[in-house]
Amino acid sequence: MPVVLGANRYGKAETRVLRVVRDDGVHHIKDINVSSALSGDMDEVHLSGDNAAVLPTDTQKNTAYAFAERHGVHEIEDFALLLARHYVDSQPSIHHARVEIEEYFWDRIPLRGEAAGRYSFVRSGGEVRTCVVHHDRDGTTTVVSGLKNLVVLNSTGSEFHGFIEDEYTTLRPTRDRVLATEVSARWRHLSDGSPFGASYREVRRCLLEAFATTHSLSLQQTLYAMGRQVLEERDEVCEVRLAMPNKHHFLVDLSPFALDNPGEVFHAADRPYGLIEGAVLDENAPDAGFAWE
Repeated sequence: MPVVLGANRYGKAETRVLRVVRDDGVHHIKDINVSSALSGDMDEVHLSGDNAAVLPTDTQKNTAYAFAERHGVHEIEDFALLLARHYVDSQPSIHHARVEIEEYFWDRIPLRGEAAGRYSFVRSGGEVRTCVVHHDRDGTTTVVSGLKNLVVLNSTGSEFHGFIEDEYTTLRPTRDRVLATEVSARWRHLSDGSPFGASYREVRRCLLEAFATTHSLSLQQTLYAMGRQVLEERDEVCEVRLAMPNKHHFLVDLSPFALDNPGEVFHAADRPYGLIEGAVLDENAPDAGFAWE
């Protein structure tokens, strides 16, 4: 049978970069993880082993380091755009670049007698900021920002009832339950000129505010409310995609110990868990192209 080469790309994954800005004795840090993937006129490297069109993955690693020094790292979306455009514009064989960046947050360690430490930090929680940039030789650019590992919980204000019950259903309907999830959210920008820093802060606020203020009849309803609030308040965003596992908390039966448990003691079950995923978008959103690839 005829055999042909299909879609392909290659790159350098997870280049960790810590950028320190020394500002008159006060340090500022940016901790990021950069992954790049390139595609284009790459057939011969697969078919014959000819590497003439290949920019080594080690070079991609070094480029991330060099650009961090030369240009600094401000908003991760801007840094990803800088790298993606460089790869496509500098190498004729590279037609498309995908750059993904994660950012990890650090807080200053407070010291007695000072508002905060000048150069000592403690890693913040588990939340991670993300972005994925695509840049194509035809000039098409897409930017998807996001966050993950954002753990939230409502101790009341959540119900779940009216669902299908068959011969295998043991879950009981409830009018009051703990609702907890670990939010992974990604949002597509209308252009590559968004105010990325302010946008991130405001989208995060919208997600948290909607989670906290929605009286939930299902996690699906909460997911939609979160995405809708982002689109209603942020004009630079045209689509939001969310993945939200249901972190179940089950009321512990304390009756064997002659104790009541009026909604106070719960067992937190980490698995198995329900996984709720969905997209919320402006009905006039432009075609996503390769944004979500």
